[in-house]
Amino acid sequence: QLQLVESGGGLVQPGGSLRLSCTASGGTLDNSAVAWFRQAPEKELEGVSCINSPGYDATTFHLDSAKGRFIISRDNAKNAVFLQMNNLELEDTAVYYCAAGSWGKCSWASGEYDHWGQGTQVNVSS
Repeated sequence: QLQLVESGGGLVQPGGSLRLSCTASGGTLDNSAVAWFRQAPEKELEGVSCINSPGYDATTFHLDSAKGRFIISRDNAKNAVFLQMNNLELEDTAVYYCAAGSWGKCSWASGEYDHWGQGTQVNVSS
């Protein structure tokens, strides 16, 4: 059973950076699209960034508010996906989850993803 573990969250000031990691065990991410979702207090879960599997060119997608600030990447040798978040804003405060699907192409529908991590908290505050 594929298991995902996120790390790298924390407290950062506006304008700062964080790098989130999503490490898989019990299986491979090679054939999976992997997405980062987030949920802020009293808000719905939303997709932030996603990367296709290598078989679909590892194409990346971002929420409009994340474009130009967030970079998603994958390291197949490490069986991991990373989210580099730059120029963080107060509105980025949320619990961030990584999710892997059985399909290699990205989707913003959370129901398309079979495996989820436990989440990592990101707090952006001055």
